[in-house]
Amino acid sequence: MVGFGYDIHRLEEGKKLILGGITIDSEKGAVAHSDGDILIHSLIDALLGAAGLGDIGEHFPDTEDQFKNISSELLLHKTIEMIMPYKIVNIDCMIILEKPKIKEYKPLIKKRLAEVLKLNEKRINIKAGTNEKLDALGKGDACAVYSVVLIEA
Repeated sequence: MVGFGYDIHRLEEGKKLILGGITIDSEKGAVAHSDGDILIHSLIDALLGAAGLGDIGEHFPDTEDQFKNISSELLLHKTIEMIMPYKIVNIDCMIILEKPKIKEYKPLIKKRLAEVLKLNEKRINIKAGTNEKLDALGKGDACAVYSVVLIEA
């Protein structure tokens, strides 16, 4: 089964930017209720969608104090438990971020996700692009991630 996920967060100076469990050296970071890991939030939505289990907001609402500043990796672990007995076949994520350039971070993100998900790195693809200076993404005021996953029983 295939699932699609998307997440976007405003970026602000003085906040941390975390993508796939890796802290990115950046002047701006995500404004969020949790740790703001945009990539993992998108991936969680894709996994939940593939399993027919709704979306991240239904399971981990930003209105609940228990999720304030929580690690998105912990939410991903909980999501993996929820989608059992399904197994991840592959993951493809597209990060839209004007700056900083994250080419050097992509292998680190891939490795971290493989560790967290206990998945071979060959089953994970991380891509990055800009929004060509268009809208909030292109002006560097936001970051978005699209994710697609394939799961099987």
